[in-house]
Amino acid sequence: MKLGIIGLPNVGKSTLFNAITNAGAQSANFPFCTIEPNVGMVTVPDERVDFLAGLYNPKKVTNAVIEFVDIAGLVKGASKGEGLGNKFLGDIRTTDAIVHVVRCFDDENIIHVEGGADPRRDIEIIDMELILADMEMIERRIDKSMKAAKGDKKFLHEAEVFKALYEHLNDGKSARSFECDKEDAEIIATSDLLTIKPIIYAANMDEDGIADYENNAYYRAVAEIADAEGAKVLPICAKMEEEMAELDAEDRQLFLEEMGLSESGLDRMIKCSYDLLGLISFLTCGADECRAWTIRKGTKAPQAAGKIHSDFERGFIRAEIVAFRDLKECGSMAAAKEKGLLRSEGKEYVMQDGDVTLFRFNV
Repeated sequence: MKLGIIGLPNVGKSTLFNAITNAGAQSANFPFCTIEPNVGMVTVPDERVDFLAGLYNPKKVTNAVIEFVDIAGLVKGASKGEGLGNKFLGDIRTTDAIVHVVRCFDDENIIHVEGGADPRRDIEIIDMELILADMEMIERRIDKSMKAAKGDKKFLHEAEVFKALYEHLNDGKSARSFECDKEDAEIIATSDLLTIKPIIYAANMDEDGIADYENNAYYRAVAEIADAEGAKVLPICAKMEEEMAELDAEDRQLFLEEMGLSESGLDRMIKCSYDLLGLISFLTCGADECRAWTIRKGTKAPQAAGKIHSDFERGFIRAEIVAFRDLKECGSMAAAKEKGLLRSEGKEYVMQDGDVTLFRFNV
């Protein structure tokens, strides 16, 4: 999973990136501090993997991983090449989802390219640049479809779909909110649009704001926008997260308790990302390795096996599965088996989050 962190210059993108990746990206009080995109790989905390590692004491423990990309700040006119626009747009096209950092605090000591904090305006600026870039791409796609239709009439429908989408974008709406049937959605999915990507709005507040975020006017403005388009909103204090990242586990937990928070912003962002993209994890365990594997909800057992190795999918026989919660309650695989909780599943089985799995195959 690859998440792109975007936003206007100086809204806290690099500070947040530092906090969640501990990568030490440059962060300073002037626009375009980030020129080249910074990339950080983050291990997904998973107590289930930790429990399995305690049971098996394996040679290797492998958690799932998320890749975060801190992308250069966007400004008005980026779709026409202003600032670092063209480069920014190219960087974001390679991501699976977008984390849009929105400044939700006032601080006269931190420059804002638009003069001051206004989440609605800031979101609108970013959205409009992405929409304009998509409209330009759709114009090229329509032209391509019309030329192809001279040899194959099926492309006429494709052109009509993109013309309808173009009008939708022209009204200032993102491709995410375009309503169409499954077949047309599949046509649109073949394009490399920016506004079709799932999005999390990270409402970046100061410490006072995060302490009572539900009553924060800036946060509520972001939440309303997210609700209207079916996006996710994540209240976060990037500066506080950056400070927490420097603490050890015990001090970090004490810090969270003092702030009245149950988990870090990173943990909440990971859960939010998995939910947004429809992802789950199944688990494998043994003396060699205990590991979490990330798949999409609805994946069947053979395709899940293929995540490990193509031979597993090609020669799939069955999957031997026990739910993690059952394994934890029993305390061992042997005890789970004695209680009849270890079951055999075939090719049509749909994997569930937390399935502890052994695949049987023959090639």
